[in-house]
Amino acid sequence: MSETALSPGDPIEGRCTKCRKNTSHTIIIMGTEGPEKVQCGTCDRQHKYRPPTAPRKPATRKPVDPRIAERKEWEELRPSLDSAAARDYSMDGEYRVNNLINHPLFGLGLVQRIAGARKVDVLFEDGRKTMRCK
Repeated sequence: MSETALSPGDPIEGRCTKCRKNTSHTIIIMGTEGPEKVQCGTCDRQHKYRPPTAPRKPATRKPVDPRIAERKEWEELRPSLDSAAARDYSMDGEYRVNNLINHPLFGLGLVQRIAGARKVDVLFEDGRKTMRCK
């Protein structure tokens, strides 16, 4: 595979500073290490040669719905939770992280964090809820 020597007037792919994308350029001035000055074929602007950038990869991860992630987290935690150790929820109760509570509407829940003065975040089967506490 032989490479041909570049010279002024030859076409070359490069990154245009005005168009802000990879475009076809014409070499204006050659240096010892390669093109020094080029002219963009799209906007006709002359500028220092910048090699083309690699195209960005499209996002491969789909955005995760928080409710789905919470349900999945619950499914992973549920087998290790002992519902007999849960205490009934009360707004006047004091709770700590990893306490199990039994809520009359939401069912079994795990306290995941203290969310500020008189609030805790609890993970239930239906998702994460912020509950009032003492």
